[in-house]
Amino acid sequence: MPDSDIVLTGKNINKYYVDKGKKMQALKDVSFYLKEGEILGIVGESGSGKSTLLRHISCLEKPDGGTFFYKGVEYTGKSASFAGAFLQMIFQDAQMSFDPRMKMKKAVVEAQKNCSHDKLSGILKAVGLDESLLEKKAGNMSGGQCQRMSIARALCSDARILLCDEITSALDVTTQAQVVALLQQLREKEGLAMIFVSHDIALVSMLCDRIMVMKNGECVEEGQTGKVLGNPQHEYTRELLDNLIELKM
Repeated sequence: MPDSDIVLTGKNINKYYVDKGKKMQALKDVSFYLKEGEILGIVGESGSGKSTLLRHISCLEKPDGGTFFYKGVEYTGKSASFAGAFLQMIFQDAQMSFDPRMKMKKAVVEAQKNCSHDKLSGILKAVGLDESLLEKKAGNMSGGQCQRMSIARALCSDARILLCDEITSALDVTTQAQVVALLQQLREKEGLAMIFVSHDIALVSMLCDRIMVMKNGECVEEGQTGKVLGNPQHEYTRELLDNLIELKM
């Protein structure tokens, strides 16, 4: 695998929190890489460290140890606005990620001053939204519309990496499928790389090229999605798959 294909790297990321006077380690020497145009899935139960890792990748939090690189250049400890030049976070609760007082026209471009009207129109078309929705506020839109609008906001930045934090968990099955199809189209047409965090291993298996399994802040298994899910090596991965099979029965 040529190093030139790698756009994002995390090496030995550690994070500690203090809870009720007790020091807890939320991330334990987590390392990963993301290639150009690739979708990396991160799965694990609640509290496994998935969302915590995304917050650190996006510089919303600073790690207590380890290093992040974008195309070989270290950016550990930089501001979220610095990281926003090349990556964008799409949050789990899309509606709550918008200021409820703002119309979408302002909310979508508020952090992206260089997003022209023509560019925004093209992005809205790409995510399957009508321009009339720009006159609405988040509270007057459906969950699916808000999630698509949050993707549009991310695309306004010219970011090459999308960080998707449980973005389908609050959506119905039909809307989930639409959002997943949209992400696939964006990868194929725009060459965007993505990290897709989810507790839904079935969804990850359909969307992601590679998969990273996290438990208690550690990466316990990583590899091509088909290989990991077809022949899991770690007990916890097998447990996740067993739970999926039980839900389908």
